[in-house]
Order: sequence, then C-alpha cells, then structure tokens
Amino acid sequence: MTTAVRRLAPPVLDFDTRLELVGVAMTVRVDQAALAFDVNTAYLPGADPIPHIAESIPLPLTPAAGPSPYSTPIADLLHRARVRIETFGWCRDALFDESGAICPIRAIRLEAHGDRRIADDACVYLLDRIQADFAWAETIPSWNAGQTSAAPVLLAFARAAHHAHTHNK
Repeated sequence: MTTAVRRLAPPVLDFDTRLELVGVAMTVRVDQAALAFDVNTAYLPGADPIPHIAESIPLPLTPAAGPSPYSTPIADLLHRARVRIETFGWCRDALFDESGAICPIRAIRLEAHGDRRIADDACVYLLDRIQADFAWAETIPSWNAGQTSAAPVLLAFARAAHHAHTHNK
C-alpha cells in the first residue's frame, strides 16, 4: 500500500509581515552582537567596570522625562511605566535586579504610587495588548520571561497606552 505525500505550499506573507519578521530578526542579531561585544571587551583594562548599586539606595520616585502625551489616567500611567523601564532598564526573571532594572508589573506599581486600583487596570490593558499579538501569553510575567530584549516590552507598553488613551481610560 502506498500513500501519497502531499506537500503544502508555504504561506504567502505580505510585505508588512515580512518586514516585521526581518525587523525582529535584526533586533535579535543586534542584541547578540552587543552582548558579544560586552563579553569580549570585559577584560580590557581601560573598560569602565560595571558599577555596583547597593540595594539600600532607593530608586527615584519617577524618572526624569518630559511630560506625558496622554491626558487619561491609565494611558499616562502606562507611559510613565514605559519611561521608567527605558530609564532604569528591563528585568526579565525577577521584579528587579541589583542594577536597578525592573519588570513591567513593578514599573506599573511604582508609577501608580500605591494606587492599587489604577495599577491593576493598567496591567489589564497591558495584558490585553500583549495577548492581541501573543495569543499564548497567559500572564504578563510569563510573556515577559519569554522576551529576549526590552524592545517588545516597550512596544507593548506603547500600544497599551495608546489603546487606553483612545478608549478614554
């Protein structure tokens, strides 16, 4: 008995999809090159050592940045959280690390200044935008752990802030 193997034609991708895939691939390559550069030059005597930040030094309440382009509370909070990650760095596998980098949820909570309701609402908007692009994402931390750079995280914050602004939240 013989069975015929039928090959399916590869899916046809439009220009924008191909461009986005190339952009993602280039981001990964640039991140890998930057990491390789850091590793390869770490031993050089003229290189600046990585500063050690003691945990007892508190982070500033808000990063120095221009005014928010959003007038709605949740959109403004998401924008400020995005700026905080850009300023202090992105952390993937913990709430924060010894260098001061933080995860998305911590950035939102810090920028909410103790207002748990608005922080929770901002997290809902962020997860909604993440799940619009990554259907497999069950939670913000599980999605965040799967990222290889801060770029998709910052993009998710920007999309969530825009979505919250256009829905007057």
